[in-house]
Amino acid sequence: MKRRLAWWAARVGIADRIARGSAVVWERRADAIAAWVKAGRRDDLTGWRAALGPIMRIALLGLLAYAVWAVVRALPWLMWLLTGWWLRAAWKASREAPAAAPEELAHDRDIAVLRQLLIDLMGSGYGVHLRTVLAHLQEHGQWEGRTVSDLRVHLERVGIPVHPKVKVGGTPTRGVRREDLLPPSPAEPQETSPAPSTAA
Repeated sequence: MKRRLAWWAARVGIADRIARGSAVVWERRADAIAAWVKAGRRDDLTGWRAALGPIMRIALLGLLAYAVWAVVRALPWLMWLLTGWWLRAAWKASREAPAAAPEELAHDRDIAVLRQLLIDLMGSGYGVHLRTVLAHLQEHGQWEGRTVSDLRVHLERVGIPVHPKVKVGGTPTRGVRREDLLPPSPAEPQETSPAPSTAA
């Protein structure tokens, strides 16, 4: 029985590492692609002409995705190579960005201060991208070597919602909204818990 439990725990640990690594790889690729598309915008032009660069790059990405699909459909065995590449990248990413320890999440920054930092970074906007928050923290000597995925996990564990598409500066990506950080209006009815929480 103990051997079976150990075998199962090992499999769960491997699956957890691959899942965490996959999230990191996906976010890195998505952020890189979004930055590449955004870089195609011409600042010296206005209107639809300025958007031609990003549109052409999006079309190129679509053609590339279709080409990959066509090749894999013609040569199905290539899917195994792509799967192997993804698993290797996910495994490596999980080692580079290990999950934060619970005590770090509880003590590295007071939640109220963290919420105020997010609001300050938003300025007059209604949201802020996680990559902006991470860049600000690293500029001040914090969260070195960490990723946007690590920051997302941290925020969600301390009760700050993270949305997959927060549009700031014309670019929608993972971020936090101001409405989730402000206290509810006194005029709005607040839900009450049926019993007081005893959690620490």
